[in-house]
Amino acid sequence: MNKLQISDHLILLAGVFFMVTPVALTFLTSTHDAITVYKEGVQFLPGGKFLENYEKVLFEAGGFTKEVDGFVMLKNSMILGFGFAIGKIIISMLAAYAIVYFRFPMATLCFWVIFATLLLPLEVRILPSYEIVQSLGMVNTYSGLIVPLIASATGTFFFRQFFMSVPDELLEAARIDGAGPWKFFKDILVPLSKTMIAAIFIIMFVFGWNQYLWPTLITTDESLFTLVRGIKQILQVWVGAQIPDFNEAMALAILAIIPPVLVVVIFQSWFVKGLVESDK
Repeated sequence: MNKLQISDHLILLAGVFFMVTPVALTFLTSTHDAITVYKEGVQFLPGGKFLENYEKVLFEAGGFTKEVDGFVMLKNSMILGFGFAIGKIIISMLAAYAIVYFRFPMATLCFWVIFATLLLPLEVRILPSYEIVQSLGMVNTYSGLIVPLIASATGTFFFRQFFMSVPDELLEAARIDGAGPWKFFKDILVPLSKTMIAAIFIIMFVFGWNQYLWPTLITTDESLFTLVRGIKQILQVWVGAQIPDFNEAMALAILAIIPPVLVVVIFQSWFVKGLVESDK
């Protein structure tokens, strides 16, 4: 191994260290009791409260209503993550399909208008979005959490690039065989887009899973709280002189990390392949 390879490995190891260390410290701290964490701060050694803390955040009802446990919040996060991912993929594929294969006037302009929405983050349009959701009676509902945010300029861009790389001969062959627009989309484009779908699914699932601002605004019912919001909720519950349950918040943070990591690990090869294919 030459000096260049050694330096490359050292840089990669340094990156791994900076990425893994906060997660490791969070896990170690989550195995201690609340008093130890409150008095001594972040812990560098494992404690003896691992099973107790994780069992408490998963099975013991908490919050202001004392009716919500970790499994309820995990279910809500799953619904939000999958709802975001699936909804954004469907909308993005249909939008990209229309822009690429339907020769209507100003199709390119429509695409760039869609793409320009990336300049308008959620924080900019959150108040009008909330007003619309409230007027439709979608506050404190799963549809209110998911539907207003499923349009995706990023997904539309990637699918457009992929569809443009599909040979025109496939479209001509489908027309000769009598396939209509829907059959061509369903039987040819969707199977060809599997790797791209996997790549976009990972991005959008993680995006939906990590949402905090929108669920905080649109839900006041604790039964709809997600794991990400539940972490903050634990630290907001004070009873008399009770200290904040930092250990439980960190245990919940570790649980919130696991599903996105599993999704990335499972679809990692498809993710890389999908992004590479979009450039062809």
